[in-house]
Amino acid sequence: MKISEFIYRFRWPIVIISWLISIGFALAIPKIEIDPDVKALIPKSMPSKINTEKIEAVFGGSEMLLVIFSGEDVLSPSILERLQNISNSFSKLPQIDRSLSLFSLKSIKGIEGNMVVSEALPFIPHTPEEREIIRKELSENELVMGVVVSDDFRLTAIIGTVHTGTDDKILLDSVNAIISRYPGEGEINLGGMPVVKQSITDNILKDVKILMPLSIFLMLLILTLSFRNYKGVVLPLSVVILSMLVSVGLIPLFGWKFALVTVLVPVMMIAIGNNYGIYLVTRYQEILKREPGISRSGLMAELSAALSRPILLCALTTIAGVLALLTHIIVPAREVGVLSAIGISWALILSLTYIPAMLGILPRSKPSFKENKPHETPLEHFLFRLGISISRKPKTTLLITALVTLVIGMGLAKIYVEGNTIKFFDSKDPVRTTSDLIDKNLGGSQTISIQFTGDIKNPVIMKRMLYYEESIKKQKGVGQVMSIASVVKLISKALLDPSDPGYNSIPQTRDGVAQFLELYGMSGDPSDYEQLVDFNYENAQLIIQVNDASSLNVLNLAKYIRKLTADDPAIVRIGGIGLISAEMTNSLVTGQWRSTIISMLIVCFLAGLIFRKKAAAFIVAVPLVMACLVLFGIMGWSGIPFDPATTLITSVMIGCGVDYTVQFLWRQREEMVAGLSPARAVVKTLYTTGKAICFNAFAVMIGFSPLVFSSFSPIRFFGIMMVVSIFACLIGALIVIPALTLILSPTFLTGNQPQISKNNESI
Repeated sequence: MKISEFIYRFRWPIVIISWLISIGFALAIPKIEIDPDVKALIPKSMPSKINTEKIEAVFGGSEMLLVIFSGEDVLSPSILERLQNISNSFSKLPQIDRSLSLFSLKSIKGIEGNMVVSEALPFIPHTPEEREIIRKELSENELVMGVVVSDDFRLTAIIGTVHTGTDDKILLDSVNAIISRYPGEGEINLGGMPVVKQSITDNILKDVKILMPLSIFLMLLILTLSFRNYKGVVLPLSVVILSMLVSVGLIPLFGWKFALVTVLVPVMMIAIGNNYGIYLVTRYQEILKREPGISRSGLMAELSAALSRPILLCALTTIAGVLALLTHIIVPAREVGVLSAIGISWALILSLTYIPAMLGILPRSKPSFKENKPHETPLEHFLFRLGISISRKPKTTLLITALVTLVIGMGLAKIYVEGNTIKFFDSKDPVRTTSDLIDKNLGGSQTISIQFTGDIKNPVIMKRMLYYEESIKKQKGVGQVMSIASVVKLISKALLDPSDPGYNSIPQTRDGVAQFLELYGMSGDPSDYEQLVDFNYENAQLIIQVNDASSLNVLNLAKYIRKLTADDPAIVRIGGIGLISAEMTNSLVTGQWRSTIISMLIVCFLAGLIFRKKAAAFIVAVPLVMACLVLFGIMGWSGIPFDPATTLITSVMIGCGVDYTVQFLWRQREEMVAGLSPARAVVKTLYTTGKAICFNAFAVMIGFSPLVFSSFSPIRFFGIMMVVSIFACLIGALIVIPALTLILSPTFLTGNQPQISKNNESI
């Protein structure tokens, strides 16, 4: 029994089983969890991630939550009273390990040869005179200025170190409840990584609710305009929905979580899942137009014979292209590759079984006629004229497209990389504006940590620590730098006279360092600096706040720190969220080129196998390489960076774009084997399969276009560049490939039969 006969005989069970399987996977969708942590983007084996976790194991969590008060003068009594109330409640939250504010930080002074450790803000000033006294004292306090108070006294903050494993939503709800409990003067904003992560979570949910329905609606619209027939709408769209349910439902079943780039999976299924259904419905209508009286079984047999193999081969190349994402360094990118590959596989199975079964159930379509002739659409007319133009001047056509590609591709030199999570938000987004406030006034929103191990009281280690601190402070993008060495230096200023050689410096002996620290412990609380040094003085960390967290700046800073601290035996590791961001940036570049090259090699290798000639691999590669140059060139000229989303584009583009080329070459070979000359075969292929390719490409472009409404700039950029790249692939399939085959006359298109006429035969 032939496959077409089997499908026709069991058409109802096939339809029912297809829906039941898809719905079965869909039942797992409510169990999906969202993971907004930037650390989840990179593999556990990445050095910066390992180092950061080890540093946090010694000194506690490195994530900070900031409650930022702003006003004309934060030293006004009403703002300070509100700050005090909120600070007291904030510090008692179980999710906060440590908190810093004007009411918890210290002042280290020397009075008559004695060191006095007191509160940085000993009282709330109520008169202008008292306010100016406090202002002067705070301005001279290095532990306060630029840390919790801005230089212009328009900003002050409560900084909390968040306990590792904290639920961000619960923490933020608790903090907002405290703020509501104490209303008053001054505007309050929340900043820090917990706010960023919660905002990512909220925006992911928002994107899913908006982008998926919009994608489906636009897909419905483009299918309606393309086919003007309910079969051309219902069948591809149902395949889209069923494949999307399977790919998304697999996320919790695999034990994975929904990350920022995972938003692309359902949209990819909507955009790509209808590809094969479009080819089937287009050929179905073509057969009916050519043979209106064909029997239902004959129609299905011809449809299966004509498209089963090319659709299967196209799907394999698409799956191979997206599976190249398995080589990507970004963990969710690998997951996107697996999920989309499985979704495309299910769409393939449905296209080859479910759609023919539905065509066997639904009433037959009636082809439209005009003046007793099949009606020709404007698109068919355009493609016919395009085929004639290309067949007459293939070399000129190829030369013009090559020159345009090279000019656009020159923008490749301008591409840059951006891995800073804050840059994913709009410039007017509260997360972005608050982060800018922190960067400008309070040292910076990202940190890099250097861990020292050994006898921390050893003056040699202390002096090196201080040297690093002073050197790093001079680098671009560095806000505050703090270590236990700078605290010891402050103690020396409090204990010694300015004329003393040891003033404002590290003591020359270990006993001297130990004495300074012991004296501080007698007047203050040693736990004040538990984030800088452990209880036994065996481990210490130097904390660098970065106020320009752009990827290029952080990368340069990380390189400088590694060079500065090279060969220091006391330094055991360097970590921090800033370093993770920098290392992820490097990984984005590596992952981009690796996945692009691998996907290109795989699809070209498969093309060679499909047509059983090496020349096919070369011909398939040409339009894909040109599309990549156009993609990267436009990204460079328009200032769109490589980021966690846009680095996925080339693998997806190559996987989709190779379909158009394979479909074109397959139909062109059919026509040439049937006896048409190369020129006539090109015209007929453009007129017939070219229309399906256009429908397919337009549907993919429309499917990805809703991404421009995403809350995240990487997802918006992905949507824009996918539209551009698919259009470039469409041009490659409809213009470059015909011109190239007419010039090269590859033998795999003739079925090893002699060509009937010259390539430039008049038509």
